[in-house]
Amino acid sequence: MLSKSEENYLKSIYNLSDSGNKIVTTNSISKILNIEPASVTDMIKKLSKKKLIYHEKYKGTKISKNGIIVALQIIRRHRLWEVFLYEKLNFNWDEIHEVAEELEHVSSDQLIDNLDKYLKYPKIDPHGDPIPNKLGEVDFVDKISISDLKIKEKGIVSRIVNEDEGFFNLLNKLKIEIGTEVTILDKIDYDGSLDVLINNKSVIISKEIAENIKITKI
Repeated sequence: MLSKSEENYLKSIYNLSDSGNKIVTTNSISKILNIEPASVTDMIKKLSKKKLIYHEKYKGTKISKNGIIVALQIIRRHRLWEVFLYEKLNFNWDEIHEVAEELEHVSSDQLIDNLDKYLKYPKIDPHGDPIPNKLGEVDFVDKISISDLKIKEKGIVSRIVNEDEGFFNLLNKLKIEIGTEVTILDKIDYDGSLDVLINNKSVIISKEIAENIKITKI
């Protein structure tokens, strides 16, 4: 059984590795977790001994097959709790991530399986991220960002990449949520910002914001 800290590290390594396909540097782990590199190095040694990751000095860390399985179960728990908080307890979508960060460490398989059944086996969480099933299988769907649309093209918001609370607060002000229809009115060459039609209103959004909002083209 892993500690809460070990689970947080493993999940972060999985996310940084692009689902296990890339080698992750110690500095990138340090940055995303806001932890000193020396502490990261100590944890890498612990996870390596448990054969959840492989680490090669001066090259980086790669998550193992077993590590991927464990990481996906942590992610499954997190996203199921997000659905529960959002749909059943009426939390706002900008509040659920931090609470789910704590609940994801409740490791009872029976509890999570019953939660999944109670929620009628949801496929995505409130932010549009796919939920791994009990076997660790994930329905990955490639989505383009708003910035990939051309002028006059339309899309439906289907996933939010940035899970920072401040980013969700901004989306709330812009009235952007999963299912919102967007139309590109214009693109500003100078800084890459976009003039977007949202709820019949023209809104200017930056390139960074646009790249963190994934859409399904219509």
